[in-house]
Amino acid sequence: MRSVRRRPRGAAAVVFGGVAVWLTVLLLLPLGALVVTVAGSAQDVLTQLTTQQAFDALALSLTAAIVSIVGNGVFGVAGALVIVRQRFFGRSLLDAAVDVPLALSPVITGLGFLLVFGRSGLLHPILDALGITVVFAWPSVLLATLFVTLPFTLREVALVLEEIGDTEEQAAATLGASAWQTFWRVTFPNIRNGLVIGTTLTTARALGEFGAVLVVGGSIASRTETATTFIHAAIEERHEAAAYGMALLLAAAAIALLWVLQRDRSAITTQKGGV
Repeated sequence: MRSVRRRPRGAAAVVFGGVAVWLTVLLLLPLGALVVTVAGSAQDVLTQLTTQQAFDALALSLTAAIVSIVGNGVFGVAGALVIVRQRFFGRSLLDAAVDVPLALSPVITGLGFLLVFGRSGLLHPILDALGITVVFAWPSVLLATLFVTLPFTLREVALVLEEIGDTEEQAAATLGASAWQTFWRVTFPNIRNGLVIGTTLTTARALGEFGAVLVVGGSIASRTETATTFIHAAIEERHEAAAYGMALLLAAAAIALLWVLQRDRSAITTQKGGV
């Protein structure tokens, strides 16, 4: 029987209206104002976003995102397999430690990296002897971004592994498949959707990171300046067109990633419903 949609009445209408107002004030108005502002000075925005400094900032943000996708993609899959499939002393502690980047302020993360890799840091004598510079150089931006994006892929893959269980993997092992064959032919196809969702979340978080990369990188133009710290510097220097243009660009990227994420999750739900 076909369901009939009813308009909200009474208390439901109040709740609906409150949610609509809340989303309008916190989401639609700021984004709308950003779009209108950029559209009103499109020529100036285009001029300032096509400078070498803007290109370098975007390139570093994209590089950090790619490194995070690859690094935390490999770590996420391996870590999820260890946490979900293995039982060992300290497993609960390891499981909790994965979520630390979600709880810590990015500024605290940056300060922590300074204490390790800075001029008076724990590893400075070793790094100095090797001639390696981490803080206020591009490696610090990559490390900070890797840290803040660490949990996303692992958590999504772990959820999938817990849901599917290990029955198919055990069956493959019983039939003589090696651990490597079992992973590529059984485990990986099952976790692929979770890996895509984790990668999407990692990309969005990497592109939007600000606090940690500002502290450890210093936002040095064309060296450690990312897209987000470019916006901060542009605001400080009264280059509003550059700041608003870059902000809208990042917002558009985030919305596109969220659309991909929603599509993937809808596909997973459809697949489950068809089983």
